[in-house]
Amino acid sequence: MKSPSWNRINAILEATKRNSLFKLLYKIPFAPSAYHYSLALLGALIYGFPSRKIRVVGVTGTKGKTTTLELINAGLEEAGKKTALLSSVRIKLDKKTEPNLLGNTQPGRFYAQNFIKEAVNKGCQYVLLEIGSEGVVRHRHRFIDFDRAAFVNIHPEHIESHGSFERYRNAKLKFFRYVRGALSKKEKKFFVNQDDANADLFIKAAGKYPVVLTTPTQKSLKMKGNFNRENAGVAEAILRSFDIPEEQIKSAFNKFAGVPGRMEYVQEEPFAVVVDYAHTPNSLEMVYKNLKPTENKMICVLGSAGGGRDKWKRPEMGLIASKYCAKIILTNEDPFDEDPLEILEEIKTGIPEEKKGKTEIVLDRGVAIKRAISLADKGDVVIITGKGSELSIRVKSGEKIPWSDVGVVRRVLGYTKQ
Repeated sequence: MKSPSWNRINAILEATKRNSLFKLLYKIPFAPSAYHYSLALLGALIYGFPSRKIRVVGVTGTKGKTTTLELINAGLEEAGKKTALLSSVRIKLDKKTEPNLLGNTQPGRFYAQNFIKEAVNKGCQYVLLEIGSEGVVRHRHRFIDFDRAAFVNIHPEHIESHGSFERYRNAKLKFFRYVRGALSKKEKKFFVNQDDANADLFIKAAGKYPVVLTTPTQKSLKMKGNFNRENAGVAEAILRSFDIPEEQIKSAFNKFAGVPGRMEYVQEEPFAVVVDYAHTPNSLEMVYKNLKPTENKMICVLGSAGGGRDKWKRPEMGLIASKYCAKIILTNEDPFDEDPLEILEEIKTGIPEEKKGKTEIVLDRGVAIKRAISLADKGDVVIITGKGSELSIRVKSGEKIPWSDVGVVRRVLGYTKQ
C-alpha cells in the first residue's frame, strides 16, 4: 500500500543511491548507520510522528512473529477494533489487505511512518508491526512510539549478515532498549516468552517497565502445530493487556486457521500435503516433529537455504531431514547469484552416507513437488519447506520469478487447471 507521497520520496531516494558521490560516501565507516538513522528521523518529521496518535505493538524474535501478530489481530478484530498490520506476509489497513511484495520484514524509505499515518487517517485503533533484526540495524524501528513490545524466541539466523549470533541477538535486544528509552508513551509494557533460554536478557532490557512472562496458551487452537501454543501465549497476554475479554480471545483463537504458508495443509486425505516457511534448523526440526506420522512415511521437499546467506545452516538442514524423512528431495529456493546446484550439494553434505540413497536432487522446484506427491501413499505426509507463502523465486541480478508452492501443489493435485 504505497501512497503517492511515499512513491515520490522513494523515487528521489532511489536516484540519490545511484549517485556516484553517494556510493563513495556510503563506504565511510558509520556512514550507512548515520544514513539510515537520518532517514528514520526525516520520515517521522515528514509524517508528523503518527505513532503518537495510535496504539502500536511490535513483535520480535526468530520465528513465530507473523503468527503472533495475526493472532493479536484476530483477537482485536473479534472485539470490534480497527487494526493495521505490517508483516513479512501481508500489509493490512482496516479491511484492505495485500501480500507484502516489498521483500523486507520492515520496509525502509519511510514506509512504516507512511503506513502508520495511513492507519491513523483511516481511523484504526491499533498498528501491529513485525520487527526484524536487519530492520533494527537500519534504524527502521526508530521514531516509532510503541505501547507494547514482545519477544517470542531466538535461534541462530542471519549470522553472516550480522557477523555472529551475539550480534544478531543484540539487534533484537536493541529493539527492547529503544522502546524502554522512548519517552512519549508512559504506559508501555513488555512481553517475554519465559521458556526461551535468552528470556533473562530481554527482561533486563525492559528496565523498570512492567514485563509479562508468557507461557504456552491452554486455549483451544484451530491452527495446527504444538509450537504455535507459545506464539498464542504471547498474543493472549498482549490482548489481555488491552482488556480484550476472555471469551473474545477464545473465539478468535478458535476461528484463526493460521498464516498462509505456515503449516498450511493444502490436502489432508488420502495423504497430507503441507507447505511451510521453515528456513532455520530449529524451525525445520519443529515442523518435522509435528508432522511425522507414527506408521506411514514422510516425504520432504527441502529447499530452505537461499543463496548468499547463512551458509553454515545448509549441512545442518540436510542432517535434520535425514532424521525424519523417508525420502528427501532437495530443490531450488532463492539462489540469488549463487549456483543453485552448489547450494543443494552443500545441504547434501550434512546427510549421513548411509542415508544418501534416499536423497534426490531435483533442481526445478515444480518438478520436485510433483515428484514428491507421486511417491505418496495413503496416510503419508508430503512436506514442502522454504518458501511458505512467498510469491517469487529470486535469482541472479535481483530478478524475481513468479512462484507459489501452494499454487503448484493445487495444480499437481488437480484442484486447479494447469
